[in-house]
Amino acid sequence: MSSAPTSALARPFDTPERKAFRESVQGFINREIEPHGDAWDEAGDFPWELHEKAGALGLFGFGIDATYGGNGFEDALMRVDAGIAMGYAGVGGVNASLGSRGIMTGPIHTLASDEIKAEVLPGIVTGKTGGALGMTEPSGGSDLSRIQTKARKEGDDWLISGEKTFITGGMKASWFVVGARTGGEGFGGISLFLVPADAPGFTRTAITNKMGWWCSDTATLHFDDCRIPARYQLGQEGLCLLAIMDNFNYERLTLSAGCLGMAKRCLDDAITYAQARETFGKPLIKHQAIRHKIADMSGKIDALDAYLQMLAWRVNEATDNGAAMPAAELAKIKVFASKTAEFCANEAMQILGGAGYLRGCAIERIYREVKVMAIGGGSEEIMRDLAVKQMGL
Repeated sequence: MSSAPTSALARPFDTPERKAFRESVQGFINREIEPHGDAWDEAGDFPWELHEKAGALGLFGFGIDATYGGNGFEDALMRVDAGIAMGYAGVGGVNASLGSRGIMTGPIHTLASDEIKAEVLPGIVTGKTGGALGMTEPSGGSDLSRIQTKARKEGDDWLISGEKTFITGGMKASWFVVGARTGGEGFGGISLFLVPADAPGFTRTAITNKMGWWCSDTATLHFDDCRIPARYQLGQEGLCLLAIMDNFNYERLTLSAGCLGMAKRCLDDAITYAQARETFGKPLIKHQAIRHKIADMSGKIDALDAYLQMLAWRVNEATDNGAAMPAAELAKIKVFASKTAEFCANEAMQILGGAGYLRGCAIERIYREVKVMAIGGGSEEIMRDLAVKQMGL
């Protein structure tokens, strides 16, 4: 990982346990991910054993009972620390594929029977098997109320028909949580199902030639009367989607943390380069135009950092007290975070110039990958609209 010439991020709620976890994650990334990031990106893949190493660190176990291989506790601040560290590494494809299971284990843990949880969760949480969430469809993305995939009951089975696309982790996952329509229009007609990759009638196609996240596996999922046992239905028919909204809130929090890490890496690498590069007889860092860029980047990072730490604390408070998640703020911070990452990537690219435009440079990777942060997990436009709705307006 690059040197960090700027000040450390704020940790107002730090504890010895959080510090130890953060240092473990950073050490893991320094050893196991960053040295190989360029090669894995060019190859379009990375070794599966990395999933198991990440699982051993507890990266996939938040909010999951220890009985099923999880950490046995929830901590949004630890989630944020891991997200920042992964974003700082600048290897978004690894982060995306490792984290794809994080948005599907929650619904299983919340809605599945003890038998199903024991069957599925230990492998996913330890990284031995993969998991992915299947919601986005070719006909619609963030508006989940318009899901077209259908499921119908036939004897003791469910038959699922339709397609899902842009599914991160989809080519290697062994299990999928899939939304399908079992009733009328809107959210109320949607049910959730657990689909094993070897289910009859299920196939998948790789999505390649992406702008970023080259080493992540992304898929279109095809359900042609895909047959699954009735016991793989999750929760109550037609009422499950609303029950997993907290799951999306955690996704927005960790995506925002990733954006902060990316922005911080852009600032640090830009400073390092500007200190070494000379133009017109003096270091680049001594030119006022460059100094102003650094000041603007640093100010936005500081603001996002403070916002994110406070919001993670609020999420913990809500979880500990059984209160409602701060959904409006989580929607707003995702927009603020993706805009901050975009701004810092653009300014860093300007400071590095041609050096930043070359493959193999962290700034080049981040510059390509900030755009998906503004789209995935809910687009900026939908997040703004959701925030205002959650504000009661």
